[in-house]
Amino acid sequence: MKSETKMNSETKSADNGSAYYLSAPSSDLDLVAVGKGTPGGELLRRYWHPIAVANEVKDLPIPVRVLGEDLILFKTPRGEFGLVYPRCCHRGTTLYYGKVEDRGIRCCYHGWLFGTDGKCLDQPCEPNGGDKRENYRQPWYPVQERYGLVFAYMGPPDRMPALPRYDVLEQVPDGLKLVADGNTIPSGGPHSMPCNWFQTHENVMDPAHVLILHQGQFPDTLTNGFDELGFEPAEGRVYGWSITRLPDRSELRFSAEVVLPTVRIIPDPLLGTFGKSNSVAWALPIDDTNTRIFTAYKIPLNKPPIDSVNFRAYGNGRNWFELDAEGHQRFPGDYEAQCGQGDISFHSEEHLAWSDRGVAMFRRIFRQAIRTVQEGGDPPNTQREDFVIKVRAAAEFIPAPANQTAR
Repeated sequence: MKSETKMNSETKSADNGSAYYLSAPSSDLDLVAVGKGTPGGELLRRYWHPIAVANEVKDLPIPVRVLGEDLILFKTPRGEFGLVYPRCCHRGTTLYYGKVEDRGIRCCYHGWLFGTDGKCLDQPCEPNGGDKRENYRQPWYPVQERYGLVFAYMGPPDRMPALPRYDVLEQVPDGLKLVADGNTIPSGGPHSMPCNWFQTHENVMDPAHVLILHQGQFPDTLTNGFDELGFEPAEGRVYGWSITRLPDRSELRFSAEVVLPTVRIIPDPLLGTFGKSNSVAWALPIDDTNTRIFTAYKIPLNKPPIDSVNFRAYGNGRNWFELDAEGHQRFPGDYEAQCGQGDISFHSEEHLAWSDRGVAMFRRIFRQAIRTVQEGGDPPNTQREDFVIKVRAAAEFIPAPANQTAR
């Protein structure tokens, strides 16, 4: 009598792809886990992350969730930002109800005052305002404002890098303005997505999906097909490009890049502007199953900021929010495709192909950066001194020579 194992093996080998024989799916936790102590989470904590749009932080503390940690963000009347652990170090009530003052945030329960660096500055219920107040400190993280966004560093203090600058955002010429946004994604969906950050991020190195998913949303010159497609890995980034030869024998060259850990740089997908990209975006891993996108970009002074509500490219000129359930099925975009992979994609069920080379490259450099951290080193793009990241992503229209006519 044949063994049960052998019979199962023979039956499986003879089947026609029945889902009955699917193995239990699994995810690559090195890529998707963001919590403290996980390989990916420790790598992410070596970088600065945008956590809020600066002008949205008013006179009240706001709760933020970053890398699976719940925190309280506040801004003093002096304009200084603070990011602290939510439970007061005195008796544990939340600082969400704290009062923001000139020097910091004061707990609503017993009035302990904490500076933006967590130092206890006042204990009004203790003798002399707290004779030993210097012995107490509220857990905190450093924050900086840049490009209209608030960035936080949540890693080992002795490994804190400089907050990078980006050449395309450093200079704002006359006639342009710099806009910080935390409410839109390029294809017009909501800013927060109920899925893992990694599956939203590697989408940038997947230009093939533009031909299918974005038909009718982006210009035909981007969605009708590529004549050439390539990817280039580099230290801490992957650069992808496509060339489309147009009927008049001109060319559209469109390129994008991802930069460790969560930076994505894409030219205007509506081709309203050409040349080097005028924007930089970051995927914020809120936790393992939620992601928010932040963007800083330059536009003309008389042009309104990008708005998901005004991106009307879904069936008869509707925006994403105007679609009902049937509409989302008929006109899916990035939100549906990426969240449709599940809150965390099952990597064990993937079958990567030729057009997925950019995705595979980014996964490799991400894993290599994890190993660098595990071995005690500093990952790419984490210099101690002030530094500038030079952007390559661009949309370039190369016109045909004047004496050259279409065949």
